[in-house]
Amino acid sequence: MVLFLQGCNFSCATCHNPHTMALCNDCGDCVAACHAGSLSLVNGHIHFDPAACDQCDECLRVCPIHANPMVQHMDLPEVLERLRRDSVFLDGITVSGGEATVQLKFVTALFKAIKQDQSLAQLTCLIDSNGHLGPAGWKQVLPWTDGVMLDIKAMDPETHMRLTGRNNGKVLESARYLHEAGRLEELRLLVIPGLTDSVAEISALATFIKTLDPATPLRLNAFQHHGVAGPARDWPAADRACVERVAAMLEGAGLSAITKPAVYL
Repeated sequence: MVLFLQGCNFSCATCHNPHTMALCNDCGDCVAACHAGSLSLVNGHIHFDPAACDQCDECLRVCPIHANPMVQHMDLPEVLERLRRDSVFLDGITVSGGEATVQLKFVTALFKAIKQDQSLAQLTCLIDSNGHLGPAGWKQVLPWTDGVMLDIKAMDPETHMRLTGRNNGKVLESARYLHEAGRLEELRLLVIPGLTDSVAEISALATFIKTLDPATPLRLNAFQHHGVAGPARDWPAADRACVERVAAMLEGAGLSAITKPAVYL
């Protein structure tokens, strides 16, 4: 099961679900845009009627802060009950987003509850993260976490700042910390032509990974335009040839556990 949490501390130009970045502030702009009448403003708060919604997503397009008025508000017992209901079909849960660690208190409580519940303890608990969390935060959640899939958006600090609005210092620190803790499930690189596929970028990434372990799993994802908003919609998409070239450079540098996309859109 994948649980997508709302809110993010990055503002990635290439985000394919930018409506997960912010929390709804109940401004009401989406209400007038909803032709199906599934959104209304009740007592100063957005109310969403899923039965009336036809999934046109116009509310996402008009939201001025990249929020989603259609999110579900679920507390810990509700999530646990859904896991119990579907557990026969599951072997684990991954929390993603947005950025899952923005809701660190909830994720920690959820994973702890799963591991302490005899009916759920067999489930793996994974986090999909951008890595912008300090050691004190990781110490809270790692005792209940089986692994973290960590994005490295770029090695060059200026490129990382352009792509995310943040420096990459904490991300690299997180990668080192998670590796030492035995919780680094895999690293991920979004291959963006002209930005993260250069010889300098790939060489720096390979050098960094080898300081951890050359066998650290690295997943290459190809930048595509689906869901992207803003100027990045005009950036070139990554095709198979581009990703294969990046993979060849990484393998040539001595990395041994690279996964490439199975499908290119």
